[in-house]
Amino acid sequence: MSGTPSDPRRGLPIGVFDSGLGGLTVVRQIRRLCPEEDVLYLGDTARVPYGTRSPQTILRYSRTCARALVSRGIKLLVVACNTVSAVALDMLRAELDLPVLGVIEPGAGAAVAATRRHRVGVLATAGTIASGAYERAIAARSSRTEVFGRAAPLLVPLVEEGWLDGDVPRLAVERYVGALAEHDVDVVVLGCTHYPVLRGTIEEVAARALGAHARVVDSAEATAEELQAFLAARGLGATGVRAGELRTMVTDRPLSFANVAGRFLGHDVGPVEQIDL
Repeated sequence: MSGTPSDPRRGLPIGVFDSGLGGLTVVRQIRRLCPEEDVLYLGDTARVPYGTRSPQTILRYSRTCARALVSRGIKLLVVACNTVSAVALDMLRAELDLPVLGVIEPGAGAAVAATRRHRVGVLATAGTIASGAYERAIAARSSRTEVFGRAAPLLVPLVEEGWLDGDVPRLAVERYVGALAEHDVDVVVLGCTHYPVLRGTIEEVAARALGAHARVVDSAEATAEELQAFLAARGLGATGVRAGELRTMVTDRPLSFANVAGRFLGHDVGPVEQIDL
């Protein structure tokens, strides 16, 4: 059901959750494209990472995170985690009485729009690659496009440790992108929300390994674009002229989270609240 100018939902925040820090790259793009929206972010830092968990565990964790956000009053939920989007999105859409957006479908759509050779590479966690979620999402949009996945597990700890420049991240990216180059892809999807922090290095390596024509698709950016269009189409966008506020919650180690969060957001995250699930 679409909103109206007087719809009280318009003033509610957008809920965003992830297993930890990576979803802040989605928040960064949301705040860039929808600066008037309030955002309530939950990072499940007590149970990170999700990428190596079983599907049953991911479903259980996702349900508790979603319910925590819904109980605080949100108008829409963004699942800012590729692993959860791959495993739990259908469950959340069935159980929650509000719209739920993931990061895989927007990333898949952007990849199909970008490819000219109909050959797309996906860098992601082992869990996302094993799920086949990008293959399914891209096949739903283009039966001609082939998808080649490559798990890139070293990139997450590099980002969280702040190793963003120099030989170490470059060599890791070269190893992963080089595996995709064997399949002659012309698009690389950043299928983990940590990876946009290394986008510059990934683009440089992709240009050398795949050719200057190669495109790097950021699923976080694509998700924010889809959210912007969704809010406009449903009449759920915030009204007024003030800048939206970001409220951040974690399930463990709020000070550690705050110290690293700026790497993902591009600015200081401010106070971080710790909650129990």
